[in-house]
Amino acid sequence: MNHQYIIAGLDIGSHTIKLALARQQEEGQLEIITCLQEPSAGMRKGAVANIDEVVKRIAHIKQKGEQACGHPIEEAVINLGGSRVSVITSHGVVAVSRADSLVSQEDIERVLQAAQAFSLPPNKEIVDVIPQQYIVDGEGGIKDPIGMKGVRLEVDVLVVCAFSPHIKSVQEAVLGGGLDILDMVPSSLMASAAVLTPRQKELGVALIDLGAGTTSLSVFEEGSIIHAAVLPIGSENITHDIAIGLRTEHEIAERVKIEMGSCVASKGKKMEKIEIAEGEILSFTQKFLVHIIEARVKEIFQLVSKELKGISRQGQLPGGVVLVGGGANLLRISDIAKKELKLSVKLGVPHGMVTSIADQACMGALGLVVSGASSQEPSKRKQTGGIGEKIKKLLRVFIP
Repeated sequence: MNHQYIIAGLDIGSHTIKLALARQQEEGQLEIITCLQEPSAGMRKGAVANIDEVVKRIAHIKQKGEQACGHPIEEAVINLGGSRVSVITSHGVVAVSRADSLVSQEDIERVLQAAQAFSLPPNKEIVDVIPQQYIVDGEGGIKDPIGMKGVRLEVDVLVVCAFSPHIKSVQEAVLGGGLDILDMVPSSLMASAAVLTPRQKELGVALIDLGAGTTSLSVFEEGSIIHAAVLPIGSENITHDIAIGLRTEHEIAERVKIEMGSCVASKGKKMEKIEIAEGEILSFTQKFLVHIIEARVKEIFQLVSKELKGISRQGQLPGGVVLVGGGANLLRISDIAKKELKLSVKLGVPHGMVTSIADQACMGALGLVVSGASSQEPSKRKQTGGIGEKIKKLLRVFIP
């Protein structure tokens, strides 16, 4: 890849839009140039509610990005968020076709097609299929069966599905903002490429992305993703609770959360004050603020715990939990996560790239540029099919 080629990751969130820019160094390492943030508009719980507003924001952050890197930005890897993106499990079975009983690439493609042979609700479509394991004549746990001998080939897969109008709206907004779409990655998976190590994925790890409108969960084990979910609750709900509890405006509540919010009260600190208008001060006890925040954060992690219990991984992940997303910037949030999930918990740290960015809100965008760097040469991408073909390439970076 030409080291002058700018790799862009566009994370379109309910509260902010993030644009991460990177370039490939000559020695092959990914260098992060910047991660820009722009207040979002026209989004609701990760889905597009007003295309025109989203187009304006994307066009603006694209312009800022071009000024920051000194190069035109033509395309980006983007996220596909919202609670209407779902992941379901499926199973496919075919007979090995070759006369010598060796599994071929054609057999792989046929068994993956067989795993998609199920009915979907109206306005839902399959975005991608992620193999979890292949099974040859009853022997499971196989990652690459090509060349193995057998008569029966099976596969367990995760099927990523999305609401068709939602996909179309995201595409129209990005294209309207002046960017071509290189790839689309579900929000529940986008940060994993940036913050999870192969060792963590092998041991078993949960990645929790605390967004504004939704909380995304992805679980990896033995190197593969085994579960993903999107919960319709996020850090914006904490802001709503603070606004109601302190009887103040939403914008003031957001400032309180960012500047003074904590999940655990500090010893010896009793009162907090913030200026809400000239000469007007809002006063409240830190204990009361913590009480408001803690209740909602506990609820979020209890829902995550319920998801983990549903796949028999509650308290059973040696790699622990990694927190990312803007909500993960909340002070002492790891303390509540440890208590509710009964697992080790740490904040996401970028790996495999040159960057000083530590803001958890940017980890998803960084994961998107990692996905972009893993794609083919830009000259080859131009020869591929339209947006449908690009969507078919989803998540290749997540497949072992």
